Amino acid sequence: MNRHGASIKVRVDVTNPGQFFACCGLLELADRLWPGAEGWFEVGEFNVACGGDLESLVSTASMAKLTQLDKDDNTGSAIDVGAPIRPLRLDWWQDEESGGKELKVWAGSMESFGIARAMQLAMRAKPFRSRDLFDVGMVVPDPDDSTKKKEPFYFDARRGPNAHSRDIGFSPNDLQMTTTAFPAVEFLCLVGLQRARPARTSQPRVFDYHIWALPIPTDLLSATVAGIVPSAGIRAYRFEIWFRTGQRKHKAFRSAIPLSTGD
Repeated sequence: MNRHGASIKVRVDVTNPGQFFACCGLLELADRLWPGAEGWFEVGEFNVACGGDLESLVSTASMAKLTQLDKDDNTGSAIDVGAPIRPLRLDWWQDEESGGKELKVWAGSMESFGIARAMQLAMRAKPFRSRDLFDVGMVVPDPDDSTKKKEPFYFDARRGPNAHSRDIGFSPNDLQMTTTAFPAVEFLCLVGLQRARPARTSQPRVFDYHIWALPIPTDLLSATVAGIVPSAGIRAYRFEIWFRTGQRKHKAFRSAIPLSTGD
């Protein structure tokens, strides 16, 4: 597919792992709407060549039917993403063999389905129809009670450094404070991690991911992100999943650092 044939372009900070995996989620959903979609990175931008545009993709994603598969498990149930999108099951956080469970950042009373639904519904607002959708921040209301707020998963690295008491003098989590979330990053990252997983390193809770400059289909996404498929324009980044509360249960993605060849 022609490199210049992108019908979708979004601005992205590739050192923010939440935004990176949100791009993978964007490509996943595009391919499920318009089979054959391909994606690639350019400086400050992620591109998708497909049969539709960003407005149609975001609108459809925000309206897609979400189903909690285990009604007795609000915190860890697998989630089905359905019509009008080709069905997609999200359950990577239950996967122990390939490391999916290690990427799970929420814990305790945080509800996987409830958070996903709140972030998805927030994306119905008009500002998410622009190429700056990853930078649209807001306090997200609980869909079941508008007087309450819904905290995100903590995939977006802009939240992580401000979550722990050692960084700002007190812990917003421990005080149950609500702060700005970035719904598109949170929801699309949840989708993206189903297929695109970072590679483990020798250090606990430290992972690598790779960006690419040539158009690839979703079939190559997993291997490319993990750095298994050599390709022109591949660059590697390393990030940490760190504990954001004193109880060492809740976690967050931290910003990534670029790696030179051989690191």
